[in-house]
Amino acid sequence: MTSQPIDDVGLDLTAPEEIPAERRRRASRGLLIWLRMRRSPRFWIGSTVVGLLILWAVFGPFLYPWKANQQDLFNTASPPTALHWLGTDAVGNDMYALVMAGLRTSLVIGLTAGPAATLIAAIVGSFAGYLGGRVDAVISWLINLLLVIPSFFILIMVTPALKHFVTVGLIIGIAAFGWMVMGQVVRGQARSLRQRDFVRAARYMGISTPEIIRRHIIPNMASLLIIDATLGVVAAVMSETALSYFGFGIQPPATSIGTLLANNTQAATTQPWMFLSPAVVLVVLLFGVSLVGEAFRDAIDPTSGAARD
Repeated sequence: MTSQPIDDVGLDLTAPEEIPAERRRRASRGLLIWLRMRRSPRFWIGSTVVGLLILWAVFGPFLYPWKANQQDLFNTASPPTALHWLGTDAVGNDMYALVMAGLRTSLVIGLTAGPAATLIAAIVGSFAGYLGGRVDAVISWLINLLLVIPSFFILIMVTPALKHFVTVGLIIGIAAFGWMVMGQVVRGQARSLRQRDFVRAARYMGISTPEIIRRHIIPNMASLLIIDATLGVVAAVMSETALSYFGFGIQPPATSIGTLLANNTQAATTQPWMFLSPAVVLVVLLFGVSLVGEAFRDAIDPTSGAARD
């Protein structure tokens, strides 16, 4: 009996026992996850939205005549027109150019700080879980300590002192205070993996601890880490937006989505285009990244509630 092929590689994911041995070997976990993801509308919608936003933020300024720091004193607080597509703010800055500049800053922080936090969690949690003993105890104590520290207030106190390095400081700060929960999860997974036969065999062969963690521990948690990195982008963007909204994040003359929302909050009812432009872009960005994260989750765990919908 032959299985009914699915997709261009001819794999029937519902009947793996009917797949020839050679093809089963080729059907790695990564391939199976990709096959599930490519059939997910969430993945295609989310990746398209995020991809278009990135292209717009990077290449949009080359196709638009106004710059973020360029003022039109004859059209201050002007609604959207053919001259200024999203209108202007109270001092004549073009909102379309400002939103693109703010989106670039938020994307840099989100796409850097989110994966960086996941990388810290993967390394620290893996060493703690694999080594155990005193190393595990010290790292567990550190994680519990950082979890109770009010990280938001620490960032509020630190970022204004950075002046010209606020963006770098935000990336470091958000990553430094955003890895603890996933670090605990990775620690538990590593404690389980260290008892597996392939890890024991590597240890008996004399392979060093860092090499075992790099080759055997972390790769077996790659799917979980990918999900965390994706959702970490959302958390990092929201953290930057909140800090900038309260005036403790990105400082002028630089701009971000958070600073645009903060500067134009009072105009939300009188000149709504000033507030709605960055707000809508923020919502669309978070929506797209969240869809990609949900697609990863569903592809890795097909029995999840979202996958059954």
